[in-house]
Amino acid sequence: MANQAVPLFNSAVFTNSLTEVHSVVHLYQLIDPTSPMSYAVTEKHSEESWEKISQAIRQIYCKNVSTLSFEELYRTAYNMVLHKCGEKLYTGVKGVIAEHLKDETINKIVPAFNSSGNSSGGISTNGTSCITSLKTLNAVWTEHVTCMRMIRDILLYMDRIYSAKTPDCPPIYDLGLCLFRDEVLRSPKFCIQPQLVAVVLQQILREREGEMIDRGVIKTTIDMLLDLADDGNSFFTVYQVDFESKFLESSAQFYRVEGQTLIGACDSPEYLRKVEKRLTEEEQRSQHYLYSGTEPKIRSIIEKEMLENHLKIIIEMENSGLVAMLMNDRNEDILRMYKLLARIESGHAEMKAAINQHIKKLGDTINSNCEAVDSTTGKGSGINAAMSIALRWVQDVLDLKDKFDEVLELATGKDKQFQIAINNAFESFINKNQKSPEYLSLFIDENLKKGLKGKSEEEVDLLLDKTISVFRFIEEKDVFERYYKQHLAKRLLTGRSVSDDAERGMISKLKIECGYQFTTKLEGMFNDMRLTSDTMSDFKEYINNLTENEGMPIELHVSVLTSTFWPVNTSSTSCMLPPEVMAACQTFENFYLGRHSGRRLTWQTNLGSADIRTQFKTKKHELNVSTYQMVILMLFNDVEEGEHLTYEQIKSDSEIPENELKRHLQSLACAKYKILLKEPKSREVHETDRFMFNSEFSAPLARIKIQTIASKAENEGERKETRERVDEDRKHQIEAAAVRIMKDRKTMGHNNLISEVTRQLSSRFLPNPMDIKKRIEALIEREYIERSEDDRKIYNYLA
Repeated sequence: MANQAVPLFNSAVFTNSLTEVHSVVHLYQLIDPTSPMSYAVTEKHSEESWEKISQAIRQIYCKNVSTLSFEELYRTAYNMVLHKCGEKLYTGVKGVIAEHLKDETINKIVPAFNSSGNSSGGISTNGTSCITSLKTLNAVWTEHVTCMRMIRDILLYMDRIYSAKTPDCPPIYDLGLCLFRDEVLRSPKFCIQPQLVAVVLQQILREREGEMIDRGVIKTTIDMLLDLADDGNSFFTVYQVDFESKFLESSAQFYRVEGQTLIGACDSPEYLRKVEKRLTEEEQRSQHYLYSGTEPKIRSIIEKEMLENHLKIIIEMENSGLVAMLMNDRNEDILRMYKLLARIESGHAEMKAAINQHIKKLGDTINSNCEAVDSTTGKGSGINAAMSIALRWVQDVLDLKDKFDEVLELATGKDKQFQIAINNAFESFINKNQKSPEYLSLFIDENLKKGLKGKSEEEVDLLLDKTISVFRFIEEKDVFERYYKQHLAKRLLTGRSVSDDAERGMISKLKIECGYQFTTKLEGMFNDMRLTSDTMSDFKEYINNLTENEGMPIELHVSVLTSTFWPVNTSSTSCMLPPEVMAACQTFENFYLGRHSGRRLTWQTNLGSADIRTQFKTKKHELNVSTYQMVILMLFNDVEEGEHLTYEQIKSDSEIPENELKRHLQSLACAKYKILLKEPKSREVHETDRFMFNSEFSAPLARIKIQTIASKAENEGERKETRERVDEDRKHQIEAAAVRIMKDRKTMGHNNLISEVTRQLSSRFLPNPMDIKKRIEALIEREYIERSEDDRKIYNYLA
């Protein structure tokens, strides 16, 4: 036989202590089996060799390793394998180990577990005795593993030659672990496994109930179960097969009961804190002594039993659920709910639905409060009441938006899906209020006139950004545009805007939101005011060059407005101006039309103002009045002191439209400064009333501004008129969009055309499909498009 390399042991590396780590130094030299150093293995010799090894194994288990020569034992095992006695050696070793484990089980483990049992055969409630039984089992296990390492070192050659080539013969160390599993834990004779599982589960239960347990002992036991492979399936361990399933089952029962108990005893925030605590405890438990793969499974159980099964109650709990948290600004509790409910499939969906409904409810309250105030406001309540409704509504919406912006940031980390749910709720209730475009424009108007005084640039920008955040929710942006143009026109013409920078900043924000087409007319209004300044400079120079007879009887300032930019109505604003005013207007017309031939000027007397020096009995006052008020007051120059003018006389001589006449007479006779006296006295103006100049009038200030009594918010008639104009504009916009689309596509189906028109116009308003259909019919009649002869639902563009 050829010489072979055989590892020789240096026995000095072994110690008497079975608790220390053993190392092996492999010394290789060539050995000739036929040399005097080798053993001639006969049947007798094989028995002698086996006896020597079996006794050595028993000595190892008895901790008498100092008497052994591991070099000699290795050589003995080597020769047995070399001379075809590997099976005898393997089977014999298996039997010795199994016998030892049975003895250990009978003498140590069984008594320890029996002492931890109660009279009825269950597990004792005495935690100390339970831990003692685990310590005993762990000690036997630890000693067995240590001994198996020594035995493995003796039988290395058998592992390499015999076990590796023989089916169902694992290496000797693995065999030792399998024997411990089968002869100790799973032995049907001793029933250790169910008692072991019960003891560990009981210790975990004690810890869950707040008691201190010996985690080190539990960890050693769990590690043992993890080291033992399941019989016939190396992918699973005894831990997974024998312990984990029962652990998860008992945990599900525990948390099912606890969830049912706590949900009835705790409020929602407290319940969520307890769930959060349980999740943390189980995570730590898995880290300290359970298998890490168990953590997601036990976490899933808690989420199901304590969160998913009680989801509705947690969110809707009276006086403490999500709505109560929102009402009381409990953002920390909302954040906890957000994080915990993110763990279950429908958790966030339910939260979003609850927040959405709560916002809608609060929004409906804001709307109904304004409607209630509006309905109780009488006709004579005037500017303040009408404005206060609009300002209150917008401010309430802004406050609500601020509140939920804070919730979104602090409690959800600006979660996009929650933001969508919140935005949808705001959009819903804001658009329920048909006056919302008007109210928002009034709010901006009030702030740009006086609300921004004393505020820094950053504060102004913040306020404008907030109004834009509400503007985004408004569907009828074209209605807002109409009101905004009206209010901007008044600010520009009366010079009451606090800041041109703020005005332009607001227009820039609107342009970003809706595009340049939305703000083209607004920017045109600013351009007109700039050009007006240049025009008036030239007009003053023109006047200076006139002869004395051609001169101006009064000082005149004219704002020239482009009719397509400004919200003016040229058909109903004329009145009979005093002769001196008419002369001044004619002079300006001569100047302007001389420079701009082909243009036409229409005087908007409803938009102008005048300063009148008025002599009363006690003193003179300079009155700042509207053009209509100026016309009315000038009529009294031809009336003797103490004489009256009737309503009908004033109406006939002034030619002021009736609705405007009543408002301006009311301003002069019924407001704070009573320049006219009215008979009979009342806050309303009737067609039978008579008016007299109040020569006894006196006031501390020399210059007085007469406010026009008029609701800045439209009355129902004006609102109806605005709505009609908006509807008319929408017809043109729908038609224009349809023509643009058809010109580009040439051929298109009915439904696709309606969808595309809706999409293109959605930034300004949401057109009704029936309105689109009507405009399509109108375009067909006017031969912009035609129906296909093959399919009536297909349209063709006509060039």
